[in-house]
Amino acid sequence: MGYISITDAARLMNVSPRRLQQLCAEGKIAGVKKEGHRWLIPEDKLPGSGTISYDKKPLPIGISDYKQASSEYYYVDKTMFIKEFLDRKPKVSLFTRPRRFGKTLNMDMLRVFFEKTPEDNSAYFKDKKISKCEKIYNEHFGKYPVIFLSFKDVKCESWQETYAMLTKLISYEFRRHIELENSDKLNKYEKKQFAEFAGETGKATDYQLSLQILSELLHIHYGKEVIIIVDEYDTPIQQGHSRGFYREVIEFMRNFFSGGLKDNPHLAYGFLTGILRVAKESIFSGLNNMTVNSVLDRQYSRYFGFTKEEVLELLSYYGCEEKYDEICEWYDGYLFGDTEIFNPWSVINYVAEGCFPKAFWQATGSNDVIGEIVATAGEDISKDLYKLMSNETVTSYIDTGVIYPEIGDNPYSIYSFLLVAGYLKVSKAYPRNDGNYMCDLAIPNKEITFVFEREVLSKTGRMSMAISIQQAIFSSDEMRLQKLLEEFMLSMISSFDGTNEGFYHGMMLGLLAVLSNQYIVKSNSESGYGRFDVALIPKKKTDPGFIFEFKHSKDDKESLEKLACEAITQIDEKKYETEMKKFEVSTINKTGIAFRGKHAVVKR
Repeated sequence: MGYISITDAARLMNVSPRRLQQLCAEGKIAGVKKEGHRWLIPEDKLPGSGTISYDKKPLPIGISDYKQASSEYYYVDKTMFIKEFLDRKPKVSLFTRPRRFGKTLNMDMLRVFFEKTPEDNSAYFKDKKISKCEKIYNEHFGKYPVIFLSFKDVKCESWQETYAMLTKLISYEFRRHIELENSDKLNKYEKKQFAEFAGETGKATDYQLSLQILSELLHIHYGKEVIIIVDEYDTPIQQGHSRGFYREVIEFMRNFFSGGLKDNPHLAYGFLTGILRVAKESIFSGLNNMTVNSVLDRQYSRYFGFTKEEVLELLSYYGCEEKYDEICEWYDGYLFGDTEIFNPWSVINYVAEGCFPKAFWQATGSNDVIGEIVATAGEDISKDLYKLMSNETVTSYIDTGVIYPEIGDNPYSIYSFLLVAGYLKVSKAYPRNDGNYMCDLAIPNKEITFVFEREVLSKTGRMSMAISIQQAIFSSDEMRLQKLLEEFMLSMISSFDGTNEGFYHGMMLGLLAVLSNQYIVKSNSESGYGRFDVALIPKKKTDPGFIFEFKHSKDDKESLEKLACEAITQIDEKKYETEMKKFEVSTINKTGIAFRGKHAVVKR
């Protein structure tokens, strides 16, 4: 019998190494053995299948290298992005999308497609959709020198560190084009210039012009204009704003991009990605050849994130089509232009984790800017943020060119930041003559409900109330819970809010969302003879479980105490504890809560 390491087993079985290690430690995989700190698993005893499934490609978690992703992993084909670009041929394109929506992978795909290299890269496209567009494929494939820079990891604490990292990345890109070192097309002065950048000895002013200089040298050498790709261009800018060196980074970036993208005779096309447009920063001052593609635009809307068809195909490949409704509930809901989009990072992690839903997207990037805005938000904005957690919409003006200095001057810019950063979706957009929009905004899905609680509401200064409510639930103190809920509603909801049970359901779900690290939080799920409102199923069997049923009445004469008791009776009669018992939970607490306006009655 052969053995296989956890890392290899996880890759072949499309589950996380951490999950496999946990199963080994819990003794749930027969025949495992341990050598030092390494677990070894029998090939014929892997969980979920009995034998290793060699016919399924692993999922590309954290893979942003196009060659590797498209040849060694399950790849969702986005190559028609190239065709749409070539049909339009804008001189410079900026794509703004949330983190983890495939920006870096798409930019590397463009590099591999367009770049003129000694090796033949056609194998990476021969079975892809773009290969069927033969005219476009043949005319542009492998024909351009390409400059590729990614600033996604430039997250330093000072300008000195940031400058050092930027110059190192630029010098590395010069060295990637080592063919220029001995080019017979360059004169001795041009070769000397190349050597200074490649050797990291260029002056500060030189590095600000490095895009222009490298594009000129490549144009001379190849006799062909250059494609410039800069991925996550705004990461150093956000870091500069958060860490106090905003002016220095803006000055550098302004000259850097102006030299490479504005009136550059050596430029064929330019591509940039980021989360924010940052157009009014004057970084792109006078750059009238740039086309901006935001989450509100229809162009290229299918190529960042997964479409419904792509998710269905992925689920079919891994044999879990029955999970489609759950994956929609957790990771669907985004609207880019007029295209329904799923969060790709969360979808592939969900399938890789054996289709166990949780908030994979949280803590995948910096949210310092959002924290800064929320911390200074007034009472009205704080209330609206909690309304969003209650499955309601908020209408706000959205400025797709929002900039960092506006944060202090305009607290309502939070909605623009939350939209472009992926925390909100557009339910409906109303175009304005200034090129921006009034939008009805909402939280996209269940995953973002949890993330919103931790990464947005936790910054409002009102989390102590939410924590107190959770403590009252755990201590089974119904009077304290009732008092805290009424205090919370008195300060956080409007008199016009509590019009139906759905509002209170959403409010409670939001308050309980932060418990997702300890509990499986389920809402409106089938159990017994009906559907409970909310259940907290403990991840540890020794922890108590909780079932909540909510009632609502507008009638001042109707007894809330009676309604709360009816909710408890409904839990018992409908046997809502059935599903929780399958998890072998020893203690199940049942709570009925009746609401009217800003009043509540809690019964257990």
